[in-house]
Amino acid sequence: MRPVLGLRQNWFQFSVLALLTLLVGATIGVERVALPPLAEHAFGVTSVLYTVSFISAFGLVKATMNLVAGHLSDRRGRRILLLAGWAFAVPYAVLIIFAQNWVWVLVANLFLGVNQALTWTMSVTSMIDLVGPVHRGVAVGINEATGYVGVGVGGFVAGLLVTSFGLRPAPYLLALGVIALGAVLTVWPTRETIHFARAERGSSTGGGPPGTPGHGGSEVRSPAPGLGRLAAYMSWRDRSMLTVCWGGFLNKFADSLVIGFFPLYFLNRGLSLLQVGLLVGVYAWVWGVGQVATGALADKIGRRLPIATGIFSIGAGVVLTQVTSGLAAWLTDAAVMGLGMALVYPNLISAVGDVADPSWRGGALGVYRLWRDGGYAVGPMVLGGVAAIFGLAAAFWTISVLMGISGLLVVAFMRETDLHFRVQPPAWEAHPEWIYGPSSDASTAREA
Repeated sequence: MRPVLGLRQNWFQFSVLALLTLLVGATIGVERVALPPLAEHAFGVTSVLYTVSFISAFGLVKATMNLVAGHLSDRRGRRILLLAGWAFAVPYAVLIIFAQNWVWVLVANLFLGVNQALTWTMSVTSMIDLVGPVHRGVAVGINEATGYVGVGVGGFVAGLLVTSFGLRPAPYLLALGVIALGAVLTVWPTRETIHFARAERGSSTGGGPPGTPGHGGSEVRSPAPGLGRLAAYMSWRDRSMLTVCWGGFLNKFADSLVIGFFPLYFLNRGLSLLQVGLLVGVYAWVWGVGQVATGALADKIGRRLPIATGIFSIGAGVVLTQVTSGLAAWLTDAAVMGLGMALVYPNLISAVGDVADPSWRGGALGVYRLWRDGGYAVGPMVLGGVAAIFGLAAAFWTISVLMGISGLLVVAFMRETDLHFRVQPPAWEAHPEWIYGPSSDASTAREA
């Protein structure tokens, strides 16, 4: 029996995946508040660059594993990788609880990077599988919303635990509890969704080279594109996807600012750790909750305008943190940044989903998320170097400039990707050899 696509038709599995995403977010939310102060208070680390190195370790592994996970999921399915992701989270929490020096923390963040890559990539891919093309923006918006609400809740609760019980082990015992619950829910009642993607491809009117699924509903399956060919297409052959990848990359510079520099900067400005937790929480909550509306908005007006508007809003929020003072003003600034993230984050993913054929959607999302989370690997080092030389405030101004550049790139080079608003098909439909190889390869696929 062919799976039926749609949010309403698959509401139970969709809801389970949303809950799992909330738990994924809560796992990393603990780190965002509890870990930066641990560097100085537990290990005597005072260098800004060394303090934020944990973000780079996390980002390097997460970016790489995003690529691997997306590619594997198109072949092996989503659920097995989701379960593996929870297994990798356990050493993260245990290592930090027993860490003897900062190197332990860096190693722990390698495990956290694998966890976040596998779990979050699989949850968003699975939710897109279930709903099909009509409500893709809503699906991604709900996924990201629940995840970043989880980040905010995890960060705020971690702040409460740190205030009451200290920097260790209480926040990481909370993380272990979240990890255990996520694993249990993945075993049951979560189900595999890859057959929904295959059903979408078989019933679509586009996608794939002629004679393969997506052209007239043929059930013949074309060879999946190689990872190198897919990476080349996403990274430079398709100008819109190049812009999307760079938008995600620079977006993570801004998020790195919140993770690594907000606690250091605002503690120096006189806020308590609990107030910093509230600040980070407001940013994450506005980002999270807002994505349901911004994903739905993009389904109605297209992706390009919300993405550009959001990037400029992030830059404006960062500028405001430097020209205002006081907790109330800074909470407003954090909300502006969160709103910008809400406009950008789900719609960059949706843009990739718009362009990719369902048979290689997981791989395309993996390439995008490699670029995006590569910003976690590079951003903290760039910002940490700027802060070490010029001071923490200079890192904030650097982000505002980078967000301005990113927004201008979207305005100049990105074409609309949504099926209902684009004026051109995706570039790979005009050049199928970019995905499927030379025409002789396409002929082989047609004869298979």
